[in-house]
Amino acid sequence: MKVFQTDEIRNVALIGAAKSGKTTLAENMLFEGKMINRKGTVDDKNTVSDYRPIETERQISVQTTLLHTLHEGKKINILDAPGFSDFSGDILSSVNVADTAIFTVNGQSGVEATTENAWRQAEKSEKPVVFFINQLDHHNANFDEAIRQLKDYFSDKVTLAQYPVRTGEGFDSIIDLMLMKMLKFKQGGGAPEVLDIPEEEMDKAEELHRKLIENAAEGDESLMEKYFENDTLSLDEIRFGIKMGMVSRGVFPVFCGASKHGIGVVRLMDFIVYTCPAPNEVSPRKTTAGKEFHCKSTEPAGLFIFKLSNEQHLGEISLIKVFGGEIYEGQDLINPRTGNKERVSQLFAVNGKNREKLDRVIAGDIVVTIKLKDVRANDSLLDPKFADAPFEPIVYPNPIFTIAVKAVSSTDDEKLGSVLQDMHRIDPTIVAGLSRELRQLIINCQGEYHMNTIKWFLDNVHKLDVEFYSPKIPYRETITKAARADYRHKKQSGGSGQFGEVHMMIQPFTEGYKDPTDFPVRGKEEHKLNWGGKLIFCNCIVGGSIDARFMPAILKGIMERLEEGPLTGSYARDIIVYVYDGKMHPVDSNEISFKLAGRHAFIDAFKNAGPKIMEPIYDVAVRMPEDMMGAVMTDLQGRRALIMGMDSDGKYQIIRAKVPLSEMDRYSTSLSAITSGRGTYSMSFAEYSQVPTDVQTKLLKEYEEKLKEEE
Repeated sequence: MKVFQTDEIRNVALIGAAKSGKTTLAENMLFEGKMINRKGTVDDKNTVSDYRPIETERQISVQTTLLHTLHEGKKINILDAPGFSDFSGDILSSVNVADTAIFTVNGQSGVEATTENAWRQAEKSEKPVVFFINQLDHHNANFDEAIRQLKDYFSDKVTLAQYPVRTGEGFDSIIDLMLMKMLKFKQGGGAPEVLDIPEEEMDKAEELHRKLIENAAEGDESLMEKYFENDTLSLDEIRFGIKMGMVSRGVFPVFCGASKHGIGVVRLMDFIVYTCPAPNEVSPRKTTAGKEFHCKSTEPAGLFIFKLSNEQHLGEISLIKVFGGEIYEGQDLINPRTGNKERVSQLFAVNGKNREKLDRVIAGDIVVTIKLKDVRANDSLLDPKFADAPFEPIVYPNPIFTIAVKAVSSTDDEKLGSVLQDMHRIDPTIVAGLSRELRQLIINCQGEYHMNTIKWFLDNVHKLDVEFYSPKIPYRETITKAARADYRHKKQSGGSGQFGEVHMMIQPFTEGYKDPTDFPVRGKEEHKLNWGGKLIFCNCIVGGSIDARFMPAILKGIMERLEEGPLTGSYARDIIVYVYDGKMHPVDSNEISFKLAGRHAFIDAFKNAGPKIMEPIYDVAVRMPEDMMGAVMTDLQGRRALIMGMDSDGKYQIIRAKVPLSEMDRYSTSLSAITSGRGTYSMSFAEYSQVPTDVQTKLLKEYEEKLKEEE
């Protein structure tokens, strides 16, 4: 395959809602570029892009697929991203390395929830955006309404470059406002017939053409001067102005078509080649040390691994974008994260599962390499002389869905953990780990659909029989008043026995607390607990009733019980313990005796000290359309939420609340149902707070029943 220079490369990400036609558009672009001889369809399960078993089964994209096509001597790299926001990691990765984001908009549905979510990703990345209003051949298609929504949601910078003569069945003609011609397409695609604009469309076309020129002129000062002088611009000047406007995000051009029939596809490819920016015409990529790479072949070699994937017969592959220099087979580069050398063994240009071997790749290109030893998504490989810092990483969204999982057979536990770690490598938004506190294997991901996809892979690829269930809540236990208790541990079984007696007082730890006055505090240890809060352990022994060498054993017994609180088995915290008396035996006293005596004395005192269960409270920010605010508010209040305030964000409202974690189980699913997928939320830990009395009673009863079952 030809080695393409940087200015001969265009990198686009196809972004949009599920069923908006991204994969069909990509298939047609490959067909028009003669990369395939026959177009597949999603329904027939034979497209180049959605080739994975889960994708053919569900008829949706689950992972980003790298494709490429050729047009007018240029290479167009295509990243066909998933449509569901549950796969936001892949969407974000695609936008991050693309130089233009092409948003496919369903002409029947207009702006959908995923369109908005993907828009925010492009906005954060400051990437140029093109809209392609698709499926205009459908009888329910409404182009004007789609444009109204685009401008309403994404600003007046949305600028028509085309519009359909008519939509619905028989749709085949487009007025092109850059060429000022009518393009008539044949069913099946190919180059359109170029015709004059009909007289009845001319006034509308001229008005929109003038608006397009004005927006193009605003992209460059010299063009603005030419426009004022000549009252028009040439086609090349329009293209240049729109390109500059796209790069500065001052213009968002709109194209239209019906990718199922190939209508509008060739013209979109023309625009990508002649107007969309090349890799060296967008903002440079920075390293974490501030060094800039401008996608020039004269720069030091540097590539960025934006995604990993497992492919049949190949194993793990790395999808890379070259940000500097040239990459070639046998080249040694340094991974700044590990400091280790990685050798580039093979390079491929790919179209789904089809691949073509390459000897070298120039800055700006997106390709695949294999057999790297120790890499992750977000890693950089750099010239050894310039490997001081990696490229700025992709910042993945925080998980919003938590579920516990266990293997049906305990013999599969180790395999399950290993498989989930491999899944995390492929999709960093899947975060799994064993919670020591909850004694559960926890998966954090982007939503219930995301979780169901994980289950599909466990069932069908890894052949693991697993169960999913709601995770436990990390409650805390504490006390509200002072209490005293004593306990004597005595055991005799022939020979030396066990004897230890401990008298203690406990009280809540609060800032500025005061020690009791009826016994002296001779020694004090402050222990910051790993799970939050403190234990203050005070030695108040006088007269040698307990030898100092047994005090660590008493402390150990208490610490063990703090790890499994007396009420629900949750961690206990914020307690002051005073050991003020006890008894020893000259022969039978030992460390285990005082450990057990201290443990039981602590339990007895705890139960008499006004024990309370504390629950984790989270700061939750919910973003939803203004007209859905009432339903969201009602739902939150039903979750024991304390509403803290509200903010406006354009057409959206943001509700800020404090919500118990126990009430947030599967909230992403509920919010999606309430808001038709348009609501989003974030949450972060705020504090621990006492649970209401009725909730505590319920938790105590559940724990007692659990203990009975285990007996």
